Amino acid sequence: MPYLIVGLGNPGREYRETKHNIGFMVIDRLGENIGCKLIKVQSKAIIGIGKIGDQKVILAKPQTFMNLSGQAVVGLLHFYKIDPSRLIVAHDDVDLPFGQTRMRPGGGSAGQKGVGSIIEKLGSPDFARLRMGVGRPPGQGEAADYVLKGFSKTDLEFLPEFINRGAEGLKSFVIDGIDNAMNKFNPKV
Repeated sequence: MPYLIVGLGNPGREYRETKHNIGFMVIDRLGENIGCKLIKVQSKAIIGIGKIGDQKVILAKPQTFMNLSGQAVVGLLHFYKIDPSRLIVAHDDVDLPFGQTRMRPGGGSAGQKGVGSIIEKLGSPDFARLRMGVGRPPGQGEAADYVLKGFSKTDLEFLPEFINRGAEGLKSFVIDGIDNAMNKFNPKV
């Protein structure tokens, strides 16, 4: 049974370089790293099929817009007969400082609409996530507006390293399992 590795974002050029699309960026980098091109359209997502080690993986970027991501994810899970224990979703998270990653085996959506949509369509919060910290909006700014903006100059300098770290975390989920990946990629407190 393959793994389904999903990056959340919004389709369209106007969203390409925004904080909300960090999940897409991480999936693209993982695809580059393992030689997997995302070119096929299936279940309202752009997908690529490749391997991490000896494990078959399906990389996916839902094209439904963030708030409806569950349609694509559940469609792919059903089509490929993948158990949710083999699903991981990479997404932006305003509750983590920019550049911080945190992996977790499940839980609520914490207000992330794409994750909320997956929980709703799947009927369960039991799937792994890779939270990619994009920081909080300055002042009293709205998170919804903030995540649809680009990165600051300072953030852009660190962005390639941050995206690489996310891609390595996703690989570790497949190779090492969620517990070992959490030990490797979650910040030590």
